[in-house]
Amino acid sequence: MTRVKRGVPAHHRHKKVLALTKGQRATRHTLYRRAHEAMMHSLQYAYEHRRERKGDMRRIWIARINASTRAAGMTYGRFIEGLKKANIMINRQRLSDLAITDPATFGLLVEKAKQQVQTA
Repeated sequence: MTRVKRGVPAHHRHKKVLALTKGQRATRHTLYRRAHEAMMHSLQYAYEHRRERKGDMRRIWIARINASTRAAGMTYGRFIEGLKKANIMINRQRLSDLAITDPATFGLLVEKAKQQVQTA
């Protein structure tokens, strides 16, 4: 069997890891073993936070809708309840966008929701 020297693939692998940890402090970007640990943690955090971001965005949308509905004299919960009773199916991202960019249209939605909540 022929002899296989493994220096080149290992060097490429090390260079790849060190490139991924370029912005780290101290030995976390210079020593391979410390850099590999840092890289594994960084990639794990990135994976988790990509999923957390979805919830963060939903919380931001709800906060914006709540602020706009309170300015119109209604709470967020009553507003959503009114929209459901009026069979208005619009997601929170679009509602948040409407509240910021087109307050007049959002005001019409608030009035519809108010009517539905008061009649019930």
